[in-house]
Amino acid sequence: MKFFNIYITGVGGQGIGLLSEAMLLAGDNAGLDVRAVDTHGLAQRGGTVESFLRVGKDIFSPLIPPGKADLVVALEINEALRGMEKYLRSDGTLIYYRTEWQPLEVRLNRKGTITPEVIVAEAGKRNIRVFEVFEKDLPDTRMQNVVVLANIVKHSIIPGVTIDHYIKALESSLKGNVLAKNLEIFQRITT
Repeated sequence: MKFFNIYITGVGGQGIGLLSEAMLLAGDNAGLDVRAVDTHGLAQRGGTVESFLRVGKDIFSPLIPPGKADLVVALEINEALRGMEKYLRSDGTLIYYRTEWQPLEVRLNRKGTITPEVIVAEAGKRNIRVFEVFEKDLPDTRMQNVVVLANIVKHSIIPGVTIDHYIKALESSLKGNVLAKNLEIFQRITT
């Protein structure tokens, strides 16, 4: 593997930072060369938050050019479509959490609501693999990021990174009761 480019996106407050950090640490735990950068500026306003993560040899910049991501990870359906259209290469993979935080254009009736069918139709035009994720009885919506992470593991989406690498990453990032609850969900989905 020369490079594996990952674009992570969602809405401020969904835990993009933790998801990105866990993926970065898991790659590092696997002995891979990993570079990452996050944007946090809009997190307090409910705007788009994104992270770029690159895995591979001789990576000098964490930024991913449009159309060059191998994987787009989204925690919101509108951001899933946006990330897929802008960053994901043809034949890439999209994994997203099926929830909607309506953007201003939708609330003002200037744009229609994105549905899973729209995602599948757009992905089909470019031979993109799609994994839609949703947990009906999630005890805390802030755990959506760990549900997505667990599904990345379950489907072996990132080469060279195993469940043990992700667990170690979560143990480095979370503590106490928060760690226990997130690990419970993570392990239930991955086993």
